[in-house]
Amino acid sequence: MKKILLAFVALAFCFSLLAESEKELLKKLPPQHRVWLTEEVVYIITPAEKEVFLQLGSDRERDTFISAFWKQRNPNPNLPENEFKKEHYRRIAYANNWFGKDSPGPGWRTEMGRTFIILGEPHQIERFENVNEIYPTIIWFYQGMAKLGLPDSFSVVFFKQSGLGEYELYSPIKFGPQALLRDYAGDPNSYTAAYNQLIDIEPHVAAVSLSLISSEPMGNTPSLASDLLIREKIPQTPQRKVNSVYARNFLKFRGQVEVDYADNYIESSSLLHVARDRSGHYFIHYLIEPRRLSLEEHQGKYYTTIEISGNISAASGRMIAQLSRRIPIEISAGQMSAIKDKLFSFQDMMPVIPGSWHITVFMKNLTTKEFTTMEKDFVIPAREEPGMSALLLANRKADVTRIAAYKPFRVDNVHLLPSPRNDFTADDELTVFFQLHGLTPDLEKNGSVELSLFRREEKVLEKTLALAGLRSLPNVIETLPLKGYGAAYYTLKARLLDGGRKELMSESGDFFITPQPVLPRPWVMSIPTAADDFSYFLNELGRQHAQNRDLERAFPFLDEAYRKAPDNTRFGLDYCQLLLQKKEYAKAKAVALPQVEGKKRFEFALPLAQAHQGLGEYAEAISQYADTITHFGANINVFNQIGECFLQLGDAAEALKAWEKSLQLNAKQPQIREKVDALKKSGQ
Repeated sequence: MKKILLAFVALAFCFSLLAESEKELLKKLPPQHRVWLTEEVVYIITPAEKEVFLQLGSDRERDTFISAFWKQRNPNPNLPENEFKKEHYRRIAYANNWFGKDSPGPGWRTEMGRTFIILGEPHQIERFENVNEIYPTIIWFYQGMAKLGLPDSFSVVFFKQSGLGEYELYSPIKFGPQALLRDYAGDPNSYTAAYNQLIDIEPHVAAVSLSLISSEPMGNTPSLASDLLIREKIPQTPQRKVNSVYARNFLKFRGQVEVDYADNYIESSSLLHVARDRSGHYFIHYLIEPRRLSLEEHQGKYYTTIEISGNISAASGRMIAQLSRRIPIEISAGQMSAIKDKLFSFQDMMPVIPGSWHITVFMKNLTTKEFTTMEKDFVIPAREEPGMSALLLANRKADVTRIAAYKPFRVDNVHLLPSPRNDFTADDELTVFFQLHGLTPDLEKNGSVELSLFRREEKVLEKTLALAGLRSLPNVIETLPLKGYGAAYYTLKARLLDGGRKELMSESGDFFITPQPVLPRPWVMSIPTAADDFSYFLNELGRQHAQNRDLERAFPFLDEAYRKAPDNTRFGLDYCQLLLQKKEYAKAKAVALPQVEGKKRFEFALPLAQAHQGLGEYAEAISQYADTITHFGANINVFNQIGECFLQLGDAAEALKAWEKSLQLNAKQPQIREKVDALKKSGQ
């Protein structure tokens, strides 16, 4: 008991600290934002939304959040006015006008005001304010409320306790029928006696004195369900309709997403799968399905532009890759008619080096300023060891033998179309894909894969595939018809068995079959990569190794990508940068010089200048640094390097000029300032 008491005291202390913290944060809010939070939306804001709002640091952020708050509750975004917001403020005005006349505070603060703001007008009102034997009582009757997650019909009762003051919310548990009677002289613990006395006076009041829920059987004791209704269910009604993910993302991604987008977060579903390519490299295949994709109409066609951005990083925060795509979309009226009721699915793929990584992807609609995100953790194995990949469940597949391109979710000559929700109809076929790595020759000859389908704990399907008969290894692709299986949640389990049917490893995936006859499948957009353009993937792997500070592993990838496509500007620049980091200045010069002199690609002027400087060719370096400024504008680091080169040539006056120009661009460079002061002091 002593330990429990100490724990309770500690918990109470923690809560008091939290409460104090919230009070302090509220005090710091500007008056208009404090009023909005504590008066205008106090009954409808979720705890998560409130927590996020209190952490925002500027009025601009708060105003943008308020805009997002109302957008999340807008029943019809296509209308010029937010109907929910308009109705909410109408209810507040009504509450202030009609309630609280016997209270020192405004009407919205009263029990009647709160109930009205949350639920709106009752279907029927009964007033018992002049009945001698009972205290003033008002009954609000609501009907058709099941859509809000409440009983379909119920009453909310208000009464003046002891006949004085403001109307209070009546609870059968807290008060009981005794509290409604002016002169009750019976047993104070007998609900039955009080109910019987009340029914003789006013049957309608007696009917709600023990239970507020119309469909609940009448008993002899107060209804627990009624107490739960008024204490929890009704107050939480506005919060149940809102997914607070947008609020958490608003806080999480502020600074990463422009203000124009911050209040336009759209919920989405996403999926990421790791698969080893025939080349031996691992790729991530991912998809994002936003809840909607808005397009603008112009002269009979529909337009928008999708921008994909993001990064892959380690737990330390070190970034190894950046994602950047911009995809214009133009569709005809006929195409729009075909897809208007479908989701949009953006799909992409990219190779990733071994390690444990986190990917963040932003999808922006540049036309409507809406955005959504995907975040996933994943692991790329460092070496091939015996193992089984996660299961990928697809609801459609297509033969793409004739298409010579790399596409997301393509496995050999099969293009799989998964859903991030793993939803199927009874008429669908489920295609499962996974990979088996590091199989021994004996296992390939005598082993097998067992596929089992479970509905809850009941096994409803078992299928065994001999590994010797699977020509696609390490890829395993198998299709299972779902016809005949009822709507329910299922688990598909794949087990790798040796020749003696001993389980070596297993993976499983959950899915559900919907009772709906048809599911609207999304229209898919992806950017394929030509089969003969694998150099793009090699260059990406090299860049990732370089970003991970592993120059030796980066070199063969960047070198091969450049050799395969020497005219590719990005490949050449990446290769030059690596050579400079490795201090192989002569090789970097050999790559950059023909690009600048022969092809006039002045993007290579900077790496060429750095190569010249590394080789001690300072005059040539100055010339290329000057060309860099001419074509790309003033640059602090370039001016600093020009100064170093002039100093090496013994021209202190020109070095001083270069460094002073650098300081004009950014005066906060103590090392450069020190060099300038030293030159001036020496009189050079």
